[in-house]
Amino acid sequence: MYLETAQEELMATVEFLKGELSQLRTGRASPALVENIIVDAYGAPMAVKGVASISVTDAKSLAVEPWDKSLMKAIEEGIRNAGLGINPVNDGKVVRIVMPPMTEENRRSLVKIVGQKEEEARIRIRQSREEVRTMIIRAEDSGEIPEDQKFADMESLDHLCKEYNDRLKSVAADKEAEIMKI
Repeated sequence: MYLETAQEELMATVEFLKGELSQLRTGRASPALVENIIVDAYGAPMAVKGVASISVTDAKSLAVEPWDKSLMKAIEEGIRNAGLGINPVNDGKVVRIVMPPMTEENRRSLVKIVGQKEEEARIRIRQSREEVRTMIIRAEDSGEIPEDQKFADMESLDHLCKEYNDRLKSVAADKEAEIMKI
């Protein structure tokens, strides 16, 4: 039971890392790059994906088409101010985004960010492991499980955490390779 709980939390951590890394710019156009940017729509903050459709027009370009044309300016400003280093162009119907070429310096700074995100995910795995270890120890102390079962569960938990740490490492390495690819 404890290991199932741990596995769900660990899987959620891997998915969290994948989601965080999908928002990093790699030189290729991806809707994930702009879909969660917050814009001021109708006096409230909303994500771009909630007010517009985002499409990839080619490998280096995105088109953001608002469902309400009155939001064109807000979407353009939101994307410009998001700190992604991209400059959207408003043509009156669609906000176009052309991805500028990545410099070596940009690539290296993004690789550092990947490392930071990976470390955040590793910390979440350690926290999850400690929570489950505490549950196992409490179960043994209250007599729900025997001591042998406690040690077996602890060992299984350690193997499970190692497996998910390896998955995190693989996801981060794939993203680094994608970023450094010219």
